Amino acid sequence: MFKLGKIEGRARRGVFTTAHGTVQTPVFMNVATQGAIKGALSAEDLTDVGCQVALANTYHLHLRPGDDLVRGLGGLHRMMTWDGAMLTDSGGFQIFSLAGLRKITEEGVAFQSHIDGRKIFISPEKSMQIQANLGADVVMAFDECIEIPAARDYVARSCERTHRWLIRCKTELDRLGAEEEVVTPGQMLFGINQGATYPDLRIRHMQQITELDLPGYAIGGLAVGESHAEMYEIIETVEPYMPKDRPRYLMGVGTPSNLIEAVYRGIDFFDCVMPARNGRHGHLFTWDGVININNEKHRADQGPIDVACGCSVCKRYSRAYLRHLFKAGEMLAMRLAVIHNLYFYNSLMREMRFAIDEGRFDVFRLEHSEKLARKI
Repeated sequence: MFKLGKIEGRARRGVFTTAHGTVQTPVFMNVATQGAIKGALSAEDLTDVGCQVALANTYHLHLRPGDDLVRGLGGLHRMMTWDGAMLTDSGGFQIFSLAGLRKITEEGVAFQSHIDGRKIFISPEKSMQIQANLGADVVMAFDECIEIPAARDYVARSCERTHRWLIRCKTELDRLGAEEEVVTPGQMLFGINQGATYPDLRIRHMQQITELDLPGYAIGGLAVGESHAEMYEIIETVEPYMPKDRPRYLMGVGTPSNLIEAVYRGIDFFDCVMPARNGRHGHLFTWDGVININNEKHRADQGPIDVACGCSVCKRYSRAYLRHLFKAGEMLAMRLAVIHNLYFYNSLMREMRFAIDEGRFDVFRLEHSEKLARKI
């Protein structure tokens, strides 16, 4: 499933094989929460921007249109006409965000729908059943995403419960995978490491979940309020305890600089809503840093967003036109901006793969990590 190739320092180059094709790593997964990228992008657009893995969300699709309906339509791949690899988040993070509307017990989580207020209960088993219906290639374990900061005693108890939930996830997915009719054969379960910012709890939890010999492992519970320095410290603490021959996924991260720094520290998989969300507000990523297309200085600029970018937007449209669209409130503004930002993120990962292949990743990091973080 995962073949590790060239390594430079801790930066890793790999190939991950799924039922819907191979994925070159390190990779950024494009977030299609409800089966589409916010900003009016289709599956065809995902192909055009260089997406390798689409990420959809269990919580949202369970609420609407319903995972049973998706299964009846042949699974999410067929419904959204995406033929590449797909990962589904377990819904744990979304439930975490419903702090005032949820109740966590050993059995699972009871909460109110943010759509209509109806009461819903999701257990580890239910999460696996929903994700089996959706048919993703990679399914994420049901876990509790812990807020930062949090009391040590609570974090320790939560990690133990998340470990017990992971065992239940594995048992249920094995059962579902043995059924005669499955949407996607060979679904792969990734376990999620938790522990907030307590190094010893992070290590102990990673040691526990690796005993289950899963196809992949994620570091969760970061990018929820801690500093970048704290995030990097946690990665460096946990990385030595992650299996070398399995993919490593840093959930919900992040900026272009975050991606470079995390690859430098041994991470393979990433996802984040940032390129699409920021794009919808006119914040665009370039190889020289971040620009705000709404600024007055772009009013008559006939140049592309980024002269070094090969996306369809930069090949055809000017900064002046894109700024006009934003000021006029045209939907096309968001669509073009998101296309550019996702193309940039996927190109950034491609360039990192080239750099590792050619043994020059350290040089690439020194050249781009700080520069890509600056606002122009």
